[in-house]
Amino acid sequence: MEEAAVTMVFLGAFILIFGIRYLINREKRAMIEKGMHPGIQKATPRPFLSLRFGMFLCGLGIGLMVAMLLVRLMFGSTLTDAEGAQMVFTYFGCVLAFGGLGLIGAYLIEKKWMEEHP
Repeated sequence: MEEAAVTMVFLGAFILIFGIRYLINREKRAMIEKGMHPGIQKATPRPFLSLRFGMFLCGLGIGLMVAMLLVRLMFGSTLTDAEGAQMVFTYFGCVLAFGGLGLIGAYLIEKKWMEEHP
């Protein structure tokens, strides 16, 4: 039974990779037929990508620290199963909330910069 599952996973992965390569080659052929060069794609500048990524990671880090402090204050060192589940939700909630706040902060900084530099 396990051998069949492993075989199906490898077969599925092979089909997925083969399908993606087939579609990429098909897209390149269509570009060549239309007279376009398939190797050169115009890169769009993303000046605030580093800011967004950095603030998101800082938000995740702050969320982890806040979650750790909350868990230590609420539960102490001894945990029951129910408290363990609450602890997990506390970590996920804080990480997601502070990561989102980091992205909102990056958006506000970007918006302010765009208003000052039209």
